[in-house]
Amino acid sequence: MSSHDHTKAYLIVWFGLLVLTILEVILAYTTLAVTVMLVTLLSLSFVKTGLIVAYFMHMKFERRSLFWTLIPATVVCITLLSVFFADSLRILELGN
Repeated sequence: MSSHDHTKAYLIVWFGLLVLTILEVILAYTTLAVTVMLVTLLSLSFVKTGLIVAYFMHMKFERRSLFWTLIPATVVCITLLSVFFADSLRILELGN
């Protein structure tokens, strides 16, 4: 790919991220059920994260082995966070 092709790809991704961000802001001001709002915003955030990691962190252009070494680390981090999040919900019940 030439540098012009890379620039065009980055601009398309940037525009897509801009559109997704505007959509998230619009959704934040609408009245939806909490579950629908959370699922929608999380889904849009995952799409944005994937685009950022793939293009702006250049993972799309790396070897697959490097990409697959990051997956276990991500799973471990999410697992550790889920332990702390579950414990933090206990704080809500302390005041009652």
